[in-house]
Amino acid sequence: MTVDASNALLRWYDAHKRRLPWRAEPGETPDPYRIWLSEIMLQQTTVAAVRPYFEKFVTLWPTVTALAAADETEVMAAWAGLGYYARARNLIACARQVAELGGFPDDETGLRALPGIGRYTAAAIAAIAFGRRAVVVDGNVERIVARLFAVEQPLPGARAALYDLAATITPERRNGDFAQAMMDLGATICTPRSPACGLCPLSDCCAARLRNAQADFPVRAAKAAKPRRRGVAYWLQHDDHVLLVRRPARGMLGGMLALPSAAWADEAGETGNVEDRAAAVGSVVAAAEWCEGGSVDHVFTHFALTMRLLCAKAEQRPGQQIGENEIWWPAERIGEAGLPSLFAKLAQRGLAWQDRVSGTTA
Repeated sequence: MTVDASNALLRWYDAHKRRLPWRAEPGETPDPYRIWLSEIMLQQTTVAAVRPYFEKFVTLWPTVTALAAADETEVMAAWAGLGYYARARNLIACARQVAELGGFPDDETGLRALPGIGRYTAAAIAAIAFGRRAVVVDGNVERIVARLFAVEQPLPGARAALYDLAATITPERRNGDFAQAMMDLGATICTPRSPACGLCPLSDCCAARLRNAQADFPVRAAKAAKPRRRGVAYWLQHDDHVLLVRRPARGMLGGMLALPSAAWADEAGETGNVEDRAAAVGSVVAAAEWCEGGSVDHVFTHFALTMRLLCAKAEQRPGQQIGENEIWWPAERIGEAGLPSLFAKLAQRGLAWQDRVSGTTA
């Protein structure tokens, strides 16, 4: 990309940049906390999904110091539904480390030493918050660069080459604006399907467009089918309370409140037997009369999951602990428990079962 083309992109950005709650307006100083928080939330998540979570977080915890002092359970509950929960655990750890340091480091090396911050996030914060020249490459930028240079090597193997090419077009001035301009161009113009090349400020220097082959880039290697697992969750109810468990801090959905569940097996594995129920809800209630509550399909990064729900009523009274990580939760307030998306969907099945057995309308 020529200097003139970089200038054309920045002129386009000045006229068309998205107004986002974490961005500084003209004349404002970028806030490293808001930029860091947004970048962590935006990992593998859309802007539309992130907006309400970001606004909730900065209302509850307006500074990194406030977030560092927050109760971890409250932070995890506020994150519930955003997915990829390791990000939330790293968010807390990073906030506490930054608070100890007295602020965010202002360069990529220092930023990458913090929990949950990799090459892309460090570069984005360094460029946008601190004006450093940094090569900021996310999925949008990969697509733009692959088209600009008509890179034939397929992703993900092409990532190193795309990073190097991105480095050649990153200017020395307005580093944060350039990074955000590339993000906006990829999100609004150079989209995965049907790019609006007629509106693109870089169309004249795009090798893919000159070939009339925009849709062919980036080239992607064939994806392997995701393995499927299956499991069973339990809606165990006494009067108007349902049993929830705190999942182990490490592992899938770590530290989150959830419905009790058996270990997730591969497609051919057996799950939901008496031994599984005893492990999930305790031997005292494992022999309860369980009813089918339906099932939910959910897709994680590396596998797909079908989770079946079994429902039953318990004799134990609300408030009586079965174990140190179990709690009886009011069923009518299940939406306030901060359940991960998978278990929130299962909880809706449990509420529907509750309505059926009580003779009310779901």
